[in-house]
Amino acid sequence: MRVKPSPITKKAKPNSKIVTRILRPGEYKSIENEILKMHHRVMLQALLYTGMRYIELKRLQQNPKWFDGEFIKIEVGQGVKKHQIRMNERYVRLNPLGKMAVMNFLGLKEDLPSNQTWRENMIRWAESANIDPIGLCPKTTRKTWESWLMYYFPDKAIQIIMSQGHTGEIALKHYLNMPFTDNDKREMEQYVSGWI
Repeated sequence: MRVKPSPITKKAKPNSKIVTRILRPGEYKSIENEILKMHHRVMLQALLYTGMRYIELKRLQQNPKWFDGEFIKIEVGQGVKKHQIRMNERYVRLNPLGKMAVMNFLGLKEDLPSNQTWRENMIRWAESANIDPIGLCPKTTRKTWESWLMYYFPDKAIQIIMSQGHTGEIALKHYLNMPFTDNDKREMEQYVSGWI
């Protein structure tokens, strides 16, 4: 009998009760399959494949010139609060699926909804897919993507950290040593392939 792995969550701070969910590939796929509106599906894919902060993706939608067809260039002050800035600029690396997701996203007429509405959507889609909605929020896709990249490409940690705009310390604390299974790693390949 195959046991279903438990949800992966991370606390923002050691004593915090607030957790953010990190999805397994199968969970992501199940949630995506529950999305009925195509523009919501495109938004979810853009959030995952860019690993960008929710506010950064909102600003990208208003500034499509940030995407040159290969990378997304984010500079200081472009969608990030001062305390979040780890570097003056960064280039978000994309794999072929990520480039397609960004092009589709930039072609949408609909804007990303508010953080609260997106959280409610994520919870609704998860419940519809019979997935525990614990910790689902706008940060979920960013943390999921970085965790998948770090797990799948451990030898590319510096490139991942630079693309995500984190320090090595943050990456070590939050994105390494995730309890992914061998099956999770096999399923990750379809998403992360070609990233580097």
